[in-house]
Amino acid sequence: MFACHPVASAIGLLILSNIFMSFAWYAHLKDLALRPWYVAALISWGIALFEYLLQVPANRIGFTALSLAQLKILQEVISLTVFVPFAVFYMQQPFKWDYLWAALCMVGAVYFMFRS
Repeated sequence: MFACHPVASAIGLLILSNIFMSFAWYAHLKDLALRPWYVAALISWGIALFEYLLQVPANRIGFTALSLAQLKILQEVISLTVFVPFAVFYMQQPFKWDYLWAALCMVGAVYFMFRS
């Protein structure tokens, strides 16, 4: 059977996890704006359940090969990488150059977390 490196497995699961989480956290602002907040909360919790079913194993797998700090910064990079297309394409927010500057700051954070 095909076995991936733990970091590759963690990255794949975290990408999927962040897609679910972006919808759980923000899609209700667009899709459920006219519904009461508690309806949005219940639907978001339902979506977040799937996020946790991916995120928990991702962190457990990733922690076998990465330090906690490396795992955290990896999560933040993936979060930004997923969020920008979500914001631009799904939420129809305008692209901002600040996304690029934030990404460059994340590159610096990755460098410091992985340099040793």
